[in-house]
Amino acid sequence: MEDFRRTYLRLCKDGGVEPQESVVAQLQENRAAQGSRLDLSGQSLSADTCSVLAKVLQKDTIFTEVSLSDCMLSEEGATVLLAGLFGNATVKVLDLKGNNLRSKGAEVLGRLLARNKTLRRLVLEWNALGVWEEAFSLFCEGLASNSVLTHLDLRNNQIHHHGASELGLALKHNNTLEALDLRWNNIGLLGGRSLLEALQKNQSIVQLEMAGNNIPSDTLRALEQTTGHNTDRQSTLRENRSRSQVLGKEIHKLKEEKGQQFLSLMETIDRQREEMGRSSRSTSAQIGQLQEALNERKSAVNSLTAKLQMTEAALALSDQKNHNMGELLTRVKAEKEDLRERQSRERKKEQEDSALREGKLLREIHNLTETNVQLRSKVEEMERRCKSQQQQIFDLKQELTNSTAELKLRLAQTEERLEIEKRRSKQALEDMDSLRQKEVEHVTRHLEESERALQERIFKMEGQRIQLEEELSKAKAACVTERAQAEEELGRVRTQVRLEEQEHVSTLEEKLRLVRSSLQEVQHHCSQQKQTISELQVKNSQQSIEMDSLRRRIEELQQGLSGKDQEKVAEVSRVRVELQEQIGHLHAERTAQGGLKEKISALEREIKVLSSSHREALLDKESEMTSMLEKLRLREAEIQRMREDEAQRASYLQSAILAYVQGSPLGHYSSPKK
Repeated sequence: MEDFRRTYLRLCKDGGVEPQESVVAQLQENRAAQGSRLDLSGQSLSADTCSVLAKVLQKDTIFTEVSLSDCMLSEEGATVLLAGLFGNATVKVLDLKGNNLRSKGAEVLGRLLARNKTLRRLVLEWNALGVWEEAFSLFCEGLASNSVLTHLDLRNNQIHHHGASELGLALKHNNTLEALDLRWNNIGLLGGRSLLEALQKNQSIVQLEMAGNNIPSDTLRALEQTTGHNTDRQSTLRENRSRSQVLGKEIHKLKEEKGQQFLSLMETIDRQREEMGRSSRSTSAQIGQLQEALNERKSAVNSLTAKLQMTEAALALSDQKNHNMGELLTRVKAEKEDLRERQSRERKKEQEDSALREGKLLREIHNLTETNVQLRSKVEEMERRCKSQQQQIFDLKQELTNSTAELKLRLAQTEERLEIEKRRSKQALEDMDSLRQKEVEHVTRHLEESERALQERIFKMEGQRIQLEEELSKAKAACVTERAQAEEELGRVRTQVRLEEQEHVSTLEEKLRLVRSSLQEVQHHCSQQKQTISELQVKNSQQSIEMDSLRRRIEELQQGLSGKDQEKVAEVSRVRVELQEQIGHLHAERTAQGGLKEKISALEREIKVLSSSHREALLDKESEMTSMLEKLRLREAEIQRMREDEAQRASYLQSAILAYVQGSPLGHYSSPKK
């Protein structure tokens, strides 16, 4: 940190720039803290200071996080400072909140994202990047070519639907961004649809914040569903990677064990060769005395050949068992194909049933629409009046929310400035407290005055709304019976749909149970195969013990076989060849067992794929159910609104008729009598 401060002062001196005292003090605080974060928040940085900081940051520093929020950067200073980070390889977090970056800032940020290879988090809250379309398109191009950034904050950047479409094109090419914050912009319906289309192709974003963008609720739900699918996909990818790593480690261990076994075999063979040489040298003088021992050795060799024939028979039995296992695997594959065909048929039947149900619902809705067509012509005039009043109420509420948001933001900014001023010096605390109290009193007075004015307007509108509600309550009594009938019909339809879904879920669970039982059978066969392998290993160990005893006997006999070395070497080589053939048969059996293990793993993967397809089918059905229920709810809301409008219009007609009757000539004639 001291080196960074010295380089800053040295570059200021070389360039003839006066170093800012606030920046030097902040660097002194960072040096005392000994952290890897450069925090210059709230410091008003000039263009010269930005150029010096850019020269310092061009080199790899100790900082991994740079905070430049609320620094009032100019266009020139921002471009120079961001250009200094093009080749930096240490900064991973960059905070540029509240700097009012515009067209040039957006262009330089695009170039930064295209060139920098270490930046992971970028905060651009409270800027104006979305006002200039061309500059924001360049920023989106840089984001599309970036392959490192994981978190991007674009809150309060005045991004409209054109900017959202450019951002969607960038997200189609970017595959590393995981979190995107777009709250409090003006994206709208078209921008939400373009982002939804982009997220259907993007598989990396798992966190998306879209509040305060005037986007419909169904589009927001669709965006949440796509991000949920991405999270599920990434979790499955992590599981697969961990499993592949575990399998790779196991394979590496098996290879090491095989190598050690091979080395041990080679060492034993070398030892045997050395012992044979020693025995051949020691038994050269004892030829004529041990011919009888040679005959005994021949009989022992014959017994060895008999034992080898027994081992070959055991290997043939193991081959037969492997063949049986292959037949079992083919049967399991055929059963799986039958299950797939049955599932496809059941899906087709379910689709046909759902089409029939949708047709029935559409007929009912068509009948309801025909009955409501006559009412719509009467309701249009009342809708115009209600819409005008609702628009007034909405405008008032919007003004109230905007004013409260502005006041809250002002309060937050004043509090942040006060905290920064507290850090600078302890002597000026009293003066800053008095200024803060004055500002807070002024802001609270302004807030109270605006709230009073808005509350008065709201009270007036609420009085009008209460009058209208009183008039509507009279007409609601007539609509209650019709609504009860419609709710009963909807309840029947919902119960039918739930029963059908429960039946479908039970059938899918039965299929899963069958698949699990088949998997258990395959595992049982694998355990049997492992047991046979263990038995063969035991036999192999017994044979190795017998071979050791025979080798000892051969060593005893070789002490008296000096004259017939060539015959002895030929016989030993023949025995060695036979042993190597036996070892080859064992290796072939082991490879066959490895093939069986691979087939079992393939079957397990196929079972996982089937289970995932079942889950996806269930999710699709649930989404269809939710969409149908949403359509029914919207249709009910439309019917209820039309009935309320009709009742309101009837009340208006009644009042108009009463007014007409009171203003008729009969009323004039009756007045003199009174």
